[in-house]
Amino acid sequence: MRHDLTRRGFLAASAALAATTALPRLSFAQSAPLSLTAATRVIEVGGRAASVMGLTNGSGKQGLILDPGQRFRVDLTNALEEETIIHWHGQIPPNEQDGVPDLPMPLLKPGETRSYDYAAMPGTFWMHSHVPVQEMSLLAAPLIVRRPEDLTSDRQEVVMFLHDFSFRPAAEVLAEITGGAANHEMGNMDAPAQSGGGMSGMDHSGMAMGGMMSGSGGNMGMSGMSMGGMEMDLNDFDFDAYLANDRTLADPEVIVVERKGRVLLRVINAAAATSFWIDTGGVPARLVAVDGHAIEPMAGTRFGLAMAQRLDLEIDLPESGAFPILALREGARERTGLILATTGAEVRRIDDLGDVESGPFDIDLAQESALRAARTDGAPGLAPRPVDRSHMIMLGGAMQPYLWTINGQTWGDHTPITAKTGERVHLSFHNMSMMGHPMHLHGHVFQVVNINGRDIDGAIRDTVYVPPMTMVTIALDAGEAARWMLHCHHMPHLFTGMMTEFAVSA
Repeated sequence: MRHDLTRRGFLAASAALAATTALPRLSFAQSAPLSLTAATRVIEVGGRAASVMGLTNGSGKQGLILDPGQRFRVDLTNALEEETIIHWHGQIPPNEQDGVPDLPMPLLKPGETRSYDYAAMPGTFWMHSHVPVQEMSLLAAPLIVRRPEDLTSDRQEVVMFLHDFSFRPAAEVLAEITGGAANHEMGNMDAPAQSGGGMSGMDHSGMAMGGMMSGSGGNMGMSGMSMGGMEMDLNDFDFDAYLANDRTLADPEVIVVERKGRVLLRVINAAAATSFWIDTGGVPARLVAVDGHAIEPMAGTRFGLAMAQRLDLEIDLPESGAFPILALREGARERTGLILATTGAEVRRIDDLGDVESGPFDIDLAQESALRAARTDGAPGLAPRPVDRSHMIMLGGAMQPYLWTINGQTWGDHTPITAKTGERVHLSFHNMSMMGHPMHLHGHVFQVVNINGRDIDGAIRDTVYVPPMTMVTIALDAGEAARWMLHCHHMPHLFTGMMTEFAVSA
């Protein structure tokens, strides 16, 4: 995604608008809903044309960008030849607008238009089909909601939207990965929520997990690594390509930047089954937000993100040159990315295979442990208060047979995780499988408050990564009384049933 207006021109226009009126910007409501269309499109990957899906806005581009205070007023049209539904990942709309099949709204039929209207939460978000085979077919796009400071800061915004891609139909890819395991349909969601939910009411936040991890060393291959004598699986499928803004490094997007300028890079991992390391090379960066929510800035040149997670990086560029921003596939040599380049800079070809394999993503949770929520963020925060309810949530499964579970159950045979509106709830994810799981909760934001038995004042998120043989506890305040999805965002895991519901009652 690229903005044609120059940074200085954009700032000048914003200043001119501010000078002509004393009204706050949030008072400018759009006169008509924005249009968004789910449709097929053609991209080029490695010199070959590929038919994929996408979410096209009224100007013909992918995704949506909202101004500060602008409501999410969108008319979504299904121009596909099949039914679909779109989830606004990380946003908190009313439950009926959340975008999950039959919970409570049915999928959109071909040609159908559905309207959405809710107060948008600022930050870096995205939107995607909640049908796994469609999300794997690239039915996803950025959803950026700007803050007031985004209009006045002297920095250029760049979005890097990441995918894993196969020329084969997504249904074939899923069948190969899962070994033909049954799809646990997300339809038929009108079954009554069951009470209870496994160890509810017990406080497990202090359970010690020290000594379970053997660290990040050991023998690591493309598909796995040794961990305490057990084999961890990092990647269970080799995709044909890894994309940044629909492109590979054979033909990367080159974004013109100012000499010694500042860039806000919004990175979104929309991949179905791939975690990435974001490598800024020799250019220092500051991680300033995760999943759309501000953190205390953390300096570095390499930051990781699991499926569905987002990173906001501030980068201060040198005098001149071309500066590749690479996304390295976890535990492998494949990479993708884009290039920031000053005018006239030489842009050299970058191979899509690195010289060495990247390491596993945050296997010891060192990155997550270092994140701290920024209390200046306008997003909902968590003030200290007693915990009303705690749940231990066991994450399990194996590659053979390919089946992944929550509390030993798959979707359709699940026992809901329960809470009441307004309760402070702790959810402790205990991963006893040998794959990592990015766990996403709909309708809420949460704070990471404990990692392997150690309390932290962690980041505000909507998707938390739980590596093998670890425990991560999140805290949240239960919201609207409704049935909210809680699931792994690794699409083959979700496809085989790794989903439950967070059932909130009044």
